Amino acid sequence: MLRQRPCSYSGRARANPPARDNAQHEVTKDMQYGTVKWFNDAKGFGFIAPEDGSADVFVHYSAINAKGFRTLKEGQRVSYEVTQGPKGAQATGVTVAA
Repeated sequence: MLRQRPCSYSGRARANPPARDNAQHEVTKDMQYGTVKWFNDAKGFGFIAPEDGSADVFVHYSAINAKGFRTLKEGQRVSYEVTQGPKGAQATGVTVAA
């Protein structure tokens, strides 16, 4: 015989969602340009080498502004904004530059 446990979910939304630490995700408002150093389609991430010579910037497929399968090719020139994530610089709003 199968025993059922009482459900602890009350069906109500949380009144106070947990606070986010916005200091870790500060966005610079300046558009930057760089070249895709490498991008792994299977894992969905890669790195951009900024044109200004600063440290490489992490890029996740979800940050790519494109329809359909979002990917980048090595050597492509891209524009992006930078967010400081928990592990360093991270690209957002990535668009392939003409």
